[in-house]
Amino acid sequence: MQGVWTPDQVREAEQRLFARTPEPAVMRRAAHAVAVQCARLLSEQTGGVAGRRVALLVGAGNNGGDALWAGAFLRRRGVGVTAVLLAPDKAHPAGLEGLRRAGGRAVPAEGAGADTTGIGAEAADALERADLVVDGIVGLSARGALRPVAAELVRRVIVPIVAVDLPSGVDPTTGAVDGPAVSADLTVTFGGLKPCHVLGTGAVRSGEVTTVGIGVTEELPEPELSLLDAADIGENWPVPGPEDDKYSTGVVGIAAGSATYPGAAVLATGAAVRATAGMVRYAGPAADEVRARWPETVATGSIGDAGRVQAWSVGPGIGTGASGRDVLRFVLESGRPVCADADSITILAEDEAMWDSRDPDAPLVLTPHAGEFARLSGAELGADRVGEAREVAARFDAFVLLKGNTTVIAAPDGRVLVNDARQAWPATAGSGDVLTGLIGALLATGVEPLLTCGYAAHVHSLAAEIAAHGATADGPRSEAGAPIGASALLDAVPAAIRAVRDAALPS
Repeated sequence: MQGVWTPDQVREAEQRLFARTPEPAVMRRAAHAVAVQCARLLSEQTGGVAGRRVALLVGAGNNGGDALWAGAFLRRRGVGVTAVLLAPDKAHPAGLEGLRRAGGRAVPAEGAGADTTGIGAEAADALERADLVVDGIVGLSARGALRPVAAELVRRVIVPIVAVDLPSGVDPTTGAVDGPAVSADLTVTFGGLKPCHVLGTGAVRSGEVTTVGIGVTEELPEPELSLLDAADIGENWPVPGPEDDKYSTGVVGIAAGSATYPGAAVLATGAAVRATAGMVRYAGPAADEVRARWPETVATGSIGDAGRVQAWSVGPGIGTGASGRDVLRFVLESGRPVCADADSITILAEDEAMWDSRDPDAPLVLTPHAGEFARLSGAELGADRVGEAREVAARFDAFVLLKGNTTVIAAPDGRVLVNDARQAWPATAGSGDVLTGLIGALLATGVEPLLTCGYAAHVHSLAAEIAAHGATADGPRSEAGAPIGASALLDAVPAAIRAVRDAALPS
C-alpha cells in the first residue's frame, strides 16, 4: 500500500528535514534525481545523452531552482541546456548560477524579438530545438491554471516533458485542472505521492510518476490517502482453503434487476460468481434469466425466499417504486453487510424514512456515480472529491465508493483509499452492476468494508483493461485497446484476479 500526502504534510516534513540538513543540499538531491530521469528518457530515445538538447521552463521559487540544478547536472553530462525564465528577476539565484557555471544558458521567456504571443526569439528557438523539456514552472504552493505566457510556452512543446514534483497548472490537493496545464510524460516527485498524482485529471497529466526519497520520507506523518497495489490485493484476496466449504467461503445475496432490466441481475450475479463466492443466492423477478446464464446460482423470485446470506448487494435495476423500496427495506433490516447501488441510492436519497430500516450494527457500502452522489449530498460534486466523499461517509455512517476514473473510497472514520484506473474502459452501461456483485461477494467473506471496496475497484478496472486489450492474465495483449461492454469486463474478472494474485507471489 502506497501513501499519499497533502502539500501541507509535505511542507511540514521538509521543514523538519531542513532542521538537520541544509536546504541547498536537499535541493541538489532532488535536482539530481530529476536529471537522472531526464537522462534515462534521452537515452531511450536514441541510446545516448551527450549532444542532446534540453529546455527548462523555469518559474520563481524552489521548483524553478530544482529545474535549474537539474539542468546543471545534465550539462555536465554533455547535454545542451537552455533555461527559459518566466520571471528572470525571481529565478532561484544559486540554481541559476549553478547552471551558468556548468555551461548552460538562460534566456527570458519574453525577450527580444518577441512574436505576437509575447514569446521571445531565443525562448522560441530553445523549445523548437529541444529533445526534452523540464517543467519547473510552479510547485506545491501554486493554485490555478498557467498564466498566458507559460501556457503559450507549454503549448509549443512537442517533445516529452518531465515535471518537477507535479505538472504545473494542476491543483496539488485535488488534481483539478481549470485551464491551461502541463501534461507530463514523467513526473519526478519527492518524499511521497501527492493527491494530484492520483486524483482527477491530474493523475492523467502526471504521466509516469517516480518517487524519490531525498530524506523527506522519514519525516512524513501518516498519509492522508492510501493507494492499494496489485500485490496488496493479491495477497489478501479470499480463496478457498483445504478446510473450506461453500458456506465458509461466503454466501452472498443479490437483489437486482426486474422484468424491464434483467441484465442488471445477470451482471451483478455473474460478478459474484466470478469473484469466487462460495454460494450466490439471487432473489428477484429475473430469476429465470439468472438461472439460464448462471446455473450454479440459487435463484428465487422473491426476496423473502432467498434464504440465509452473509452479505447483500442490492439496487441495480430494482426500480424506485414500491417493489424496489420493499426489497431495499428487507435487505437493510437483515442485519447483514449491504452494498447499495443505483436505484437503492436514489431511494435512500429521496426517502429519509428508509434509513430507519437499517440495522446500525451492519456495515453499509454506498457506490454512487457523480449524479447519485449529488442526490445523497444535496449538492453537485465539486473539485474536492476526497473531502466531499469523507463528509458524506461521516454523515451517513457508511462506506462511500465514489465512482470515477479515479475512484475515491471513504470510511466513516475518515480513512480514504484511492483507485486510479488511468483509463476509461469501465465507462460502459452495466459496468457498475459488475462492481456491485464484486463488492457483495467480498463482503460475504468478511473482508473489512473499506478494503473490500478497494480490492473490488482495482480488480474491476483491471478486468476492464484486460478485456479492452484482448488479453488474459498471461497475454497476448493489444497495445491500442478497443471499447468493451460490461459482459466482456465480467468475463475478464477471473484473469484480473489471477493477475493480482500473481503480483503477490515472491519474485
